[in-house]
Amino acid sequence: MTETFIWIVVAFVAVGMYLSWTAGRLDRLHTRIDAARAALDAQLLRRASVTQELATSGVLDPAASIVLYEAAHAARQAEEEQREVAESELSAALRAVFGETAQVEAVKEIPGGEEAASELAAAVRRVPMARRFHNDAVRAARALRRHRKVRWFRLAGHAPFPLAFEMDDEPPVALADRPAG
Repeated sequence: MTETFIWIVVAFVAVGMYLSWTAGRLDRLHTRIDAARAALDAQLLRRASVTQELATSGVLDPAASIVLYEAAHAARQAEEEQREVAESELSAALRAVFGETAQVEAVKEIPGGEEAASELAAAVRRVPMARRFHNDAVRAARALRRHRKVRWFRLAGHAPFPLAFEMDDEPPVALADRPAG
């Protein structure tokens, strides 16, 4: 009788420790998602800021300046529900303006243009990486949350279901080919 009771207690402790470990793992994944989202937001903000700075510098022709400025402003001011669309529109505007190397070369020729082009190229390249890190963390958390043990024991607590950030982040060819500065 006593031996059976001890084995039952050991089994409950083992199951409890396993569930606790799983809940901790899920918590770490949610923390990783939060950190990756903050990094993604920072890269998106940096890209929009550099784009706005370049659009207002007077280097580009007026039409290109207006297109870039409005797209960057919309991306910076977008509500969370519209953020993916606004960021995709900024990507499309960047591709439209910097689709050819000639426009990038024109920017590089002005004083301070080399730094501006390098900064924009770096910002444009970092957005897809930050988005990939975020979406990988979301994918891992979703996979763990789909397990029965997580659902049955409500190990996710009240954490919202993680959502991927889906946007068009294809960089302009002329900026994507630039070496990091």
